[in-house]
Amino acid sequence: MQHEKVVIIGSGPAGLTAALYTARANLNPLVFIGNQFGGQAALTHEIENYPGFVEAISGAELTERMREQAERFGARYEYASITEADFKNGRPFRIKDDNGNEYLAETVIVTSGADPRKLGVPGEKEYTGKGVSYCGTCDGFFFRGKHIIVVGGGDSAIEEGIFLTRFASKVDVVHRRDSLRAGKLLQDRAFRNEKMNFIWNTVVEEVVGNGKVDHVRLRNVETNEVYDYPAEGVFIFIGHDPNSSIYAGQIEMEDGYIVTDKHMMTSVPGVFAAGEIQDPIYRQVATSVGQGTAAAMSLERWLSHQEALEEAEKAEASA
Repeated sequence: MQHEKVVIIGSGPAGLTAALYTARANLNPLVFIGNQFGGQAALTHEIENYPGFVEAISGAELTERMREQAERFGARYEYASITEADFKNGRPFRIKDDNGNEYLAETVIVTSGADPRKLGVPGEKEYTGKGVSYCGTCDGFFFRGKHIIVVGGGDSAIEEGIFLTRFASKVDVVHRRDSLRAGKLLQDRAFRNEKMNFIWNTVVEEVVGNGKVDHVRLRNVETNEVYDYPAEGVFIFIGHDPNSSIYAGQIEMEDGYIVTDKHMMTSVPGVFAAGEIQDPIYRQVATSVGQGTAAAMSLERWLSHQEALEEAEKAEASA
């Protein structure tokens, strides 16, 4: 069974930054990529608010640069997802990947992020990949010249909606409230965009089609009026759920998010967390990078202290 000093679960900005810092500390970290290299950041078409980049950079390029930088200092990558993690029996922690391989880890940094939240309406699952999407960057090209709707009213929904106007003939934003939650700059850009339209106080009740999406069933939350509305694509941006189910019952959580202290330590000594798996508030690349930095630095100091204690105990026992 492979024994590692540092295992990092997840490859978003938090995980890649933690890999960089632990690699530079000569800890030779092993990073499990997970289902999506780079996490949600890698799916973002343009990142305009990451410090140091005057011009926008794609999320895919930014995370690839992070990967190469950490690799330069000795970080290693495993293209697998963690399916089991035993934190209850102390160090070394036993983990298992979806290839059936088992590992022992002296320390762990959990950076497995969050997945797009689903509407949970009829037709959504059936038409995923056939008109329903959770990633404008991934699928926008396939909707060139088509009429689509975007569900949501936060930064992600509006940013992706603006991006989708590059391809779609019309983008209707369906939002359950009468105002957006997105930042003012994004709102201003959206309201000025001639291709964007807003359907307020409305929710999607069903996605309907015949092999592919051709309309949605909408409901006005104020009047309860239900009506069919034409759409060839449905892009859903209503938040994310943390990928924390395999840690349930083993580690302190709140609403599915892992709870950490100011050192990014979880309730289990030796297990740290960073990024969206423990951050329901900010959810930015820059904050995830900062959290990954803090987790890695805290881990290095904690591990050094533990190793010093163990050496002292051995010396005392042999005296």
